[in-house]
Amino acid sequence: MTATLEAPPTAAPRVNPPARNPVGSLLTILAWVVGVLFVLPVLWMLLTSLHSEENAATNPPSLFAPLTLEGYANFFGAETGTSPWPSLLNSLTASVLSTALVLVLAIPAAYALSIRPVRKWTDVLFFFLSTKMLPVVAGLLPVYLIAQSIGMLDNIWLLIILYTSMNLPIAVWMMRSFLAEVPVEVLEAASIDGCSLTRTLRTVVVPMVLPGIAATSLICFIFSWNELLFARVLTATVAQTAPVFLTGFVTSQGLFLATVCAASVVVSLPVLIAGFAAQDKLVQGLSLGAIK
Repeated sequence: MTATLEAPPTAAPRVNPPARNPVGSLLTILAWVVGVLFVLPVLWMLLTSLHSEENAATNPPSLFAPLTLEGYANFFGAETGTSPWPSLLNSLTASVLSTALVLVLAIPAAYALSIRPVRKWTDVLFFFLSTKMLPVVAGLLPVYLIAQSIGMLDNIWLLIILYTSMNLPIAVWMMRSFLAEVPVEVLEAASIDGCSLTRTLRTVVVPMVLPGIAATSLICFIFSWNELLFARVLTATVAQTAPVFLTGFVTSQGLFLATVCAASVVVSLPVLIAGFAAQDKLVQGLSLGAIK
């Protein structure tokens, strides 16, 4: 019998870790610095909203002053009795309904400009973009006169129509970039199976571009929620929105800093909640639209 000798195991070659890139480290530090600079005013506003008016108005600011909810109580009408809920509901109604109308109009338009392109579609897109070049204040007086003549002043439906028309061009541009990523073969297969255009949009196109729809919806919602100029001029009490209500805290008696900061935090919450809820789809949608 012959014994077989096994070779002793050889040690695996040692792999040195990759050297750190100094440029990447500097960019990381720069990104953190920029992020902190963006977040710092928000944190400062939140901290100021938890101080009393006396401590909020000190110079230099008092960082370690006692915390209180006095500013939030004043915002919700503890002293004046004026409730912000009608204004918040008006903003929510105008923002949600205008965003829904924008999507209903923008998706078919973007479909026609991307998947089934019309003649001179680039001219059509430029026309949409040119409507955003007009300063908003230039159209304020004509819109006011038209609304006055038809009895639509201080009406929430007027704001819904205005916000829809203002956000529609940017929504068409965004949705076209998303729909351009849809494979034509999928649409042809749906057509062979007998799907109508409406059913193709509802069951094939919309699920595929859902991240893009989420990104477009969030941007339109933010634009509508933050709009102030038209709401300030065209509304009074019935259709007053949250940004208009917020400006009411700047009075002739002075600026109540803690109350204004508390009001700003409350008014910003719907946008922050919507952003966090659609965070994954927002990033995916924006990156999808940036590929092409």
